[in-house]
Amino acid sequence: MLFIPYSIFYIPFDRLKVVIKIMSDRNPPPSSRQLLILLGIFLILIIFIIQLISFLVDWGITYIPISWEQQLGSMIVPIYEEKAQDSPQQQVLNQLLDRLESQIDNESLAKRNYRVIYIPENTVNAFAIPGDVIGVFQGLVEKINSENELMMILSHELGHFFHRDHLRGLGKTLMIRVAIATLLGDKTFLSNSMATITETISKTHYSRSQEYQADEYGLTLLNKTYGHVAGATDFFENFEEKETLNWVFFSSHPTSKKRVKRLNQLIKQRQYKIGAYSQLDSDLLQLD
Repeated sequence: MLFIPYSIFYIPFDRLKVVIKIMSDRNPPPSSRQLLILLGIFLILIIFIIQLISFLVDWGITYIPISWEQQLGSMIVPIYEEKAQDSPQQQVLNQLLDRLESQIDNESLAKRNYRVIYIPENTVNAFAIPGDVIGVFQGLVEKINSENELMMILSHELGHFFHRDHLRGLGKTLMIRVAIATLLGDKTFLSNSMATITETISKTHYSRSQEYQADEYGLTLLNKTYGHVAGATDFFENFEEKETLNWVFFSSHPTSKKRVKRLNQLIKQRQYKIGAYSQLDSDLLQLD
């Protein structure tokens, strides 16, 4: 065995403290101010990326052919169709949608093939799906008191199609999530992309201006269909006090009070009439 004297490794304690201090001075820990600066830079980068994505999506959506959107829908719609059923309710909803379509000008309707799928779940919501499909939940139908009220909701969703809000919302949400996942090195997002898409569609949050535009489109179409706008504000008025509940519809839309006020202003400005209500079809009331 080779013997090495202990004294070779002995360093006086005072000298050891000096060595440690010199080493720590060369790599001092970051100060609170430095950490705040780095955090601020990171947040600014995130905000810039989000704004850039929003701009690019808004610019690019207008150039996407409807045929491309329908191809995207062919991959997404079957997922919702598995939850739906060919029922009397779905047939009635499509008949109502056909009446609305007959009032849309040919240019806007060109290459479109709108239809409704009825999903027997208690969720209170309706939403636009790429591929010219409107999803309507049973929970929403249960809350409707008249045909006019339901037609306003369907017209509103057609307004999202007209302005292509459903693609803007989906595109922005997915692109932002991809960007954040890339920055954080999260690989699970891409592996579960289809599940993420379907979740995003049914919970898409539109901007206030997008919702107001869809409301205005719906109001115009409602007036063309009936010659009056009875029921235009009923849904929002009836459930204004219930916005504190966990309803998907209200979590992704502006407050009912503001929407009712704006719709009433439009009705007054355009001098729309308030006519008689139409009752809901009896088949639609045969809830499961």
